[in-house]
Amino acid sequence: MRLLAFSLLLTIITACSSKRVELKQGVWRGVLELQGQQLPFGLEIQQTNNQWQAAVVNAGEKITLDEVYMEGDSIRIVMHIFDSELHAKISAEKLTGYFIKNFDRSYRLPFTATAGDTHRYVEPSAQTSQNFSGTYALEFQSPIELYPSVGIFNQEGNHVTGTFLTPTGDYRYLQGNIIDNEILLSTFDGNHAFVFRAHMEGDSLKGNFYSGNASLESFKGIKNENAKLPDAESLTYLKPGYETLDFSFPDLNKNLISTKDERFKNKVLILQIFGTWCPNCMDETKFLKDWYDQNKDRGVEILGLAYERKDDFEYASGRVKNERQIKSELRFCYRRYLR
Repeated sequence: MRLLAFSLLLTIITACSSKRVELKQGVWRGVLELQGQQLPFGLEIQQTNNQWQAAVVNAGEKITLDEVYMEGDSIRIVMHIFDSELHAKISAEKLTGYFIKNFDRSYRLPFTATAGDTHRYVEPSAQTSQNFSGTYALEFQSPIELYPSVGIFNQEGNHVTGTFLTPTGDYRYLQGNIIDNEILLSTFDGNHAFVFRAHMEGDSLKGNFYSGNASLESFKGIKNENAKLPDAESLTYLKPGYETLDFSFPDLNKNLISTKDERFKNKVLILQIFGTWCPNCMDETKFLKDWYDQNKDRGVEILGLAYERKDDFEYASGRVKNERQIKSELRFCYRRYLR
């Protein structure tokens, strides 16, 4: 009898745990917790023809996520090309779970979302005593280097959008608010989780940059409408004694590809260095694909070198091969990216 009762109880529990929970469609306010900071972001969830779809929203950017899976009271959202996911339990109009990176199972950020909320940090208001709008000449201090940046902010009431430009790219679409004379900005693209906090001290802007579960940098600078970065043409160059790039790497099928191959002879060769973890590279790849389609008959080829997160050829090549990740006719090679 005890065995029968236990089996019956187990059956009831299993049945209850697999019961599907209603998921509200529309706008949600997502929040990641990282390094004692909150990272709010926009989230949209819809169902069309029995197919769930989501989107991450930051300022003027919307990243569509078409791999959304429902099972019982749980939801799993695959974060575009980035080999990362949101896992959450559904309870009424709230999601509770984690943001994880599949290539690093130790990476977990607590995640919650509330249906119907659209504000970033606080509700919109026209009342604020500090105006951060403008262009700033800044320096960021990481644990290993000091690097220049240009901050660009547009403020309306207590709502702020903008970004930080750096010599190697930008920090994407930032959105936030002014709270008690402090500017708070955040962005989440499905891979990178960024929070910026800053305040004015005299004529100087000072703050901290929180990235993911561990990285912390400080930054400071002054308002300067003429601020600009170093000349981009000076950042990449051939060392003295070299006139061309000469290298060989295996392609996705382990065939060795060289810049001296016949297919590249007497052609302009464009070299793209990218990674499937990089949203800016995603934008670049889309641009290059369209450009190549229009100019491929003019004696030009594009060669991509993929620097991936994991030091494993099968894993890295699989990421690049995935049709959902890189929709391009470019020829891609592989090289280790150690991080």
